[in-house]
Amino acid sequence: MAEKTMDEMLQELKEEKENEGLPAEQEIPVEPEKVQEGTEVTIDEETEIPPEKAEAARPKPVPKGNRRGSKALQAELEKVKVLADENKEKYQRLLAEFDNARQRNDKENKKMYDYGAKDALEKLLPVVDNLERALALVPEEEKGAFEEGVEKIYRQMMDTLSLIGVEPMNAEGKNFDPNFHNAVIHIEDENFGENIVVEEMQKGYMYKDQVLRHSMVKVAN
Repeated sequence: MAEKTMDEMLQELKEEKENEGLPAEQEIPVEPEKVQEGTEVTIDEETEIPPEKAEAARPKPVPKGNRRGSKALQAELEKVKVLADENKEKYQRLLAEFDNARQRNDKENKKMYDYGAKDALEKLLPVVDNLERALALVPEEEKGAFEEGVEKIYRQMMDTLSLIGVEPMNAEGKNFDPNFHNAVIHIEDENFGENIVVEEMQKGYMYKDQVLRHSMVKVAN
């Protein structure tokens, strides 16, 4: 039997493997490494972030203030303060003027009210005079229920006038004063002093601090 060569032996071995269903040569593929799930991946910011974005994200240093701009701002602030003080002064002045005008208006309104009331009250005085004359004509011993009723009405009217501010002057026995009295008769009487009102012929009345009606008086000496 002839001796087989090396090539023949390799050929026979190859044919035996093919008959058994195995490839003649089996290459083991080498798979790339797989990253295990859940594993954190670290990214280098310097290599992943674009340079222009990294530059924009960096904090910029605050520039130093311009001296001229700072002086202009300070001057503008001073102007605003001066303007605010002027407006405050104007407001306080206007407020004081308004308060004074309100007080003057109140006084004028009160004066006008007093003038109107004075005119109406002056028209009531003749009624008071007539009641007094009627009561004076009836002697005390002859006064009955009617006269007493009239006297009560008279007293009620006088109380009401007093509440309003109307008061009789009661000039008799006082010094004559032309601001309050009208002298209709002069007499010489040593029993009285000089310029003394000896008789009030018609009652005078005051309304608050104003003369409602002057007194008609008889003056001695």
